[in-house]
Amino acid sequence: MLSILIPVYNYNVLPLVLKLKDQADNLGIEYEILVQDDFSQKFTDENKQINTLENCFFFLNPKNLGRGKNINLLGSKAKYDYILIMEADALPENGFYLKNYIEFLLKSPSIIFGGVKYPDVIPSKEKLLRWKYGIKRETKSLHHRLQNNYDFIFTWNLVLKKEILVQFPFPEFIKEYGYEDLVFIQNLRLNAIPVTHIENPLIHYNNEDNIDFIEKSKTAVRNLHNLVILHKIDSKSTRLTKIYSLLNKLHLIGTTKGIYRITRKKILANLTSGNPNLYLLDFYKLGYYCDLKNS
Repeated sequence: MLSILIPVYNYNVLPLVLKLKDQADNLGIEYEILVQDDFSQKFTDENKQINTLENCFFFLNPKNLGRGKNINLLGSKAKYDYILIMEADALPENGFYLKNYIEFLLKSPSIIFGGVKYPDVIPSKEKLLRWKYGIKRETKSLHHRLQNNYDFIFTWNLVLKKEILVQFPFPEFIKEYGYEDLVFIQNLRLNAIPVTHIENPLIHYNNEDNIDFIEKSKTAVRNLHNLVILHKIDSKSTRLTKIYSLLNKLHLIGTTKGIYRITRKKILANLTSGNPNLYLLDFYKLGYYCDLKNS
């Protein structure tokens, strides 16, 4: 009935597998949990214990493939008609997580997205930026998601027919972090694949510190820059590129880049402080993008 796919990199995913297995066993459904490590340096011994569990399988890639190719490879190993793509550092909000999805599968949907939440507990100052970004930018109500059907979907906590992943695989040319989700979702939108939104969130326990998140954000901006150049993403597809296009029309790129270069140290000081401003993060990414486009 359901193949659960968990791509993992440097994370102990065993607690998540145990929770999912317990829920699936209680439901009495046919299932498998497939975990694939993308050439990690950490937690491989812990994750190898997954192979001792019934219906659970752990694979270790001999080299780093990138998230998109890793998911595609997992999908090729799945034996059931529906797959559930998970995130290694997320846990179900309650004990009815799989039950909620199984009930909707009776209606034969193409894709179901359950939403995402973040822990209520405020983390330490060193990890505040990623948590705040998740709370403000990624946590959206069911009503909001229904009004913006393709705009607030993540490619995890996502149930879809296996045939859809086969027909519209994740982009494997994106090796680094950032925007493989957008390319995948864009493809679904262009091919009019309907998405069903429900309230069935995963709690994302992302523990990135501020510096790591800023560096990953810069990597994502570089990816975006390259994808636009290669015509893999339309410049109207993201808020950042739309603003860049507007600034370009107004001949304000040079001014924006100048302000960015003068203020970026102060912006970084704010982003690593106890009260990070997400609008400053937006400007930092915009300035960095302007630098890339004009270098």
